[in-house]
Amino acid sequence: MDRGKAGLTVFFEGPFWVGVFERVEDGKLSVCRVVLGSEPKDYEILGFILKNYYGLKFSPAVKAAVKDGRVNPKRRLREAGRQTLQAGLGTRSQQALQLQRKERRTERRQAGKEQKEARKQRMFKLKQQKRKEKHRGR
Repeated sequence: MDRGKAGLTVFFEGPFWVGVFERVEDGKLSVCRVVLGSEPKDYEILGFILKNYYGLKFSPAVKAAVKDGRVNPKRRLREAGRQTLQAGLGTRSQQALQLQRKERRTERRQAGKEQKEARKQRMFKLKQQKRKEKHRGR
């Protein structure tokens, strides 16, 4: 049974606070970026996670190296302190977010093309119908 890992990084970006959910399953990393708005409190973040985690749209999985093993609690505390000082995302997370943006862009373009084609077809049918009505002499 493989164990998955999940993490949340909250940082200030421009006028808003942003949360980046990172999830590692079967050695693959997927990421979801969420704009939290004003500075969130701990209980607000916990409530958001409990309410919305399963509804989040994660990026496609990117291969990532997963460290498995026990870490000294003091080392873990130092690493957590370093991470709070750092702002931004890891490179793997950035790649996963970029992949997600590309997918959304292609989906949006495809939907736009379909709408445009449907509108074009509808207008063509309207023109044909008008021509038939004129031809019948009504």
